[in-house]
Amino acid sequence: MEPSGFSYSLHSFDLAIIVVYLTGTTLLGACFRKGQKDIQTYFVGGREVSWFLVLVSIVATETSTVTFLSVPGLAFNPSNGNLTFLQLSLGYMIGRMVIAWVLLPGYFQGQYISAYEVLRKKFDARVQRSASLLFMFTRTIADGLRLFLTALLLQQFTGWGMGLSILIMGVVTLVYTYLGGMQAVLWTDFIQFLIYSAGALVAGFILLNLIPDGWQGFISAANQTNKLQWLDFSFDASKPYTLWAGLVGGAFVTMASHGADQIMVQRYLCARNLNHARIALVASGVVVALQFLLFLLIGAGLFVLANSGSWPLPDGIRNDQVFGRFIVEKLPVGVIGLVIAAVLAAAMSTLSSSLNSSASAAIADFYKPLWPNLSDGKYLAVSRLLTILFGLAQISVALIAWQIDSPRSIVDQVLSIAGLTTGMVLGLFLLGTMNTPVSSVAALIGMVLGFIAVLAVYIPAALGNAFVAWPFYAPIGTITTVLMALFVNPLLKSR
Repeated sequence: MEPSGFSYSLHSFDLAIIVVYLTGTTLLGACFRKGQKDIQTYFVGGREVSWFLVLVSIVATETSTVTFLSVPGLAFNPSNGNLTFLQLSLGYMIGRMVIAWVLLPGYFQGQYISAYEVLRKKFDARVQRSASLLFMFTRTIADGLRLFLTALLLQQFTGWGMGLSILIMGVVTLVYTYLGGMQAVLWTDFIQFLIYSAGALVAGFILLNLIPDGWQGFISAANQTNKLQWLDFSFDASKPYTLWAGLVGGAFVTMASHGADQIMVQRYLCARNLNHARIALVASGVVVALQFLLFLLIGAGLFVLANSGSWPLPDGIRNDQVFGRFIVEKLPVGVIGLVIAAVLAAAMSTLSSSLNSSASAAIADFYKPLWPNLSDGKYLAVSRLLTILFGLAQISVALIAWQIDSPRSIVDQVLSIAGLTTGMVLGLFLLGTMNTPVSSVAALIGMVLGFIAVLAVYIPAALGNAFVAWPFYAPIGTITTVLMALFVNPLLKSR
């Protein structure tokens, strides 16, 4: 991940901090084992979780290693980097408002543990299981690759072998998720949020002190190089970070990722009631916006520091590698361990959420409907087994990615393909909220046509000739799914 010639030997004190962190999260999971009596407590925390803990868990799950290391790179970019990525957060807040008052009430009309159980009520089991399978498959691939990327960082700074790094990250996350269920996930999310927020703030403070003339020097140099621009009124649909892409694309991306994805819906179901879930969801948009702003300002600061001549960088270094290099070259011993633990925390919060959410979808959407009258103990045992299976699947994806010689391109392609599906599933949920009944066959036809429509704009982008930027994939998929389902529905009825 670094330019050739770059190496770093982690100080024993920093290594000790990382080991303590990994051990502590495992022990925390064990603390919640006794409280797991059935799948309601294992998957939704008994529906007694405070809105604040739900809020923090939403934010922590959104924040991965890619966020921590790559978002600063967007502002650092010497050619055109600035704060325009922040425009997406405007759409994120709009999307959350729509979810809170359009989709969220439906999740509180029953004792659901899976988002896709709502689709069974509105349509039938075919639609429910299609959406659930899509979620489980894309989550396993995407988060297996996130595990791989995080293990690359761990291997680079500890000297451990790549296979060992993957197994340590994967197994530690799997163990505490297996033992403690959703309660362990929520509380480790809280701790991990504190760790990575503190790590980013400390790194930012040290960075500011290294810039000539401190804050005033930063503002002056950043203004001169246009690093603080955050609004772009361009109507070019091929640009991902414009105001219109942020408002429209960001809103649809959030409605899909937070309104129709089990990994987020499961958190709302943990809340004590609908109002608590709404507060947590809407407030999380503000926290995410502030978090984006922090990471982007760090990126702008890294550019100012490098441009001042105080911190020379090698030719060919990629933008999203600069913050990682700053961590190991400019932070003092002890702080390096804290910030690396913060990067691991950002990854593990997403991975643990993925394991628990995938297992809950498999139980609610497949196992329980097929075997409806088993005991609570049996369902809980199967849930734990499924957690292990999904954990092993993600570890396998990471190990396979390690064996392939071009991991960056594979990661980019698979995560992009995973992003293609979000709009289609959102379309199904929106169809379910309409007063006009839509048949299951029409909904599935709409979903397939929605995928084809998004694929038509994705393929040129994959070939290097993008005419539609990725934030518009979700709106295209959603609108096509809804319109095509509404169009074919009366045709099917007339046959």
